Amino acid sequence: MKPVKILVVDDERIVRDSLQSWLREAGFEPITASSGEEALEIIDNEPVNLFIIDLKMPGMDGIELFRNIKKKVEPALAVFISAYGTVESAVIAMKEGAFDFIEKPFCPERVELILNKMVEHLSLTEENIQLKREMEKKYSYQNIIGKSPKMRRVYELIETVAKTNTTVLIQGETGTGKELVARAIHFASERRNNPFVVVSCVNIPETLLESELFGHEKGSFTGAISTKKGKFEIAHKGTLFLDEIGDLPFQLQAHLLRVLQEKEFTRIGGHEVIKVDVRVISATNKNLLTEVREGRFREDLFYRLNVITIEIPPLRERREDILLLANHFLKKFSEENKKEISGFSRRVIDFFMSYDWPGNVRELENFVEHAVVVCSSKIIDIDDLPISSASSTIPKYKNKTLKEVEKAHIESVLEETGWNISKASSILGISRLTLYKKIKDYGISKNS
Repeated sequence: MKPVKILVVDDERIVRDSLQSWLREAGFEPITASSGEEALEIIDNEPVNLFIIDLKMPGMDGIELFRNIKKKVEPALAVFISAYGTVESAVIAMKEGAFDFIEKPFCPERVELILNKMVEHLSLTEENIQLKREMEKKYSYQNIIGKSPKMRRVYELIETVAKTNTTVLIQGETGTGKELVARAIHFASERRNNPFVVVSCVNIPETLLESELFGHEKGSFTGAISTKKGKFEIAHKGTLFLDEIGDLPFQLQAHLLRVLQEKEFTRIGGHEVIKVDVRVISATNKNLLTEVREGRFREDLFYRLNVITIEIPPLRERREDILLLANHFLKKFSEENKKEISGFSRRVIDFFMSYDWPGNVRELENFVEHAVVVCSSKIIDIDDLPISSASSTIPKYKNKTLKEVEKAHIESVLEETGWNISKASSILGISRLTLYKKIKDYGISKNS
């Protein structure tokens, strides 16, 4: 393992030499500087994250030096040392973000113990920074697949709204990638280093949703055995993504409106007013204006959420993206399953381009994943797709409305899976609750 570099900054030569000797024996790679100015020159040329800094030095003192270091180095961890140790100087050092404070004279064993803790902390910090960078890259809007004019318009809006703190409403059918767009906005914004918190307004029981959003105090209701922070509190300084906002219970809509207006709330059973700085992005597959007209959604909340609207087109309206997405998923799942599959047969391509994809991108992804798993050759053919008689699906669906196509496809998948709701919802790329709703809406039964 390569020794960890530590920069020792002290105007006393004997202190620098002593620390350099001790640190080398402990397995570190020490570098020394006699002043703040010299230290800044070193970090311009050497990658250093750990520092031992004398608090009192001629010219630039230790506090000023550390402030300058933090502008150049991330992460920067420092131990301050001083022969003039007072509570006041220790407090100042800790307020500046010092890892620890040691009075001179000090014993090498204590210094080594603190440095080992710093190395462990540095490792975790660097892992977190790397993870954040990977998340930023993964959810960058440049990684959303699509070259169609409608998707280019989506990219433009993501780039524009990411620079602001305004609320955003993302509209699109199930499976179009609304959460992916929300994440892209977050990771392109100044809030990227703070939480991105997701709340599904449809998958959480109505009785628990208020607690999920706003939290509760211990004893506020049966089962509240401890105080719990709500998602708004957890998302402070970051972004709260309210998925399927059209399903938010009517009585909770007034609470949400107040938080959006006042930027404050109280937990259930609490009295303390909690102020939050949260950007809210919401998404729905419903027509909220229709919901407003029919009295199921508050008009004032609709306009508060709908400052900027991003419409995600269904896959059938951007057919030029279908093969681009299919090849992306093919590469992804071939690598995950350690298979060498080079492409799709002509029949599969024709099917992909003619099918209306009621489950949108999520359905296409599930089709390709299934096909990769069962494929036994280098090319995916029609029999590898997770539908019965896929080759006859295209003519069967001609001159049909979208609802008729969706109903027929759902019936086909349910029949193929023996009415296993979990398997069917996975193939269709929708949640179990959404599938149950569609079964009810379309009047589908085992005998239909």
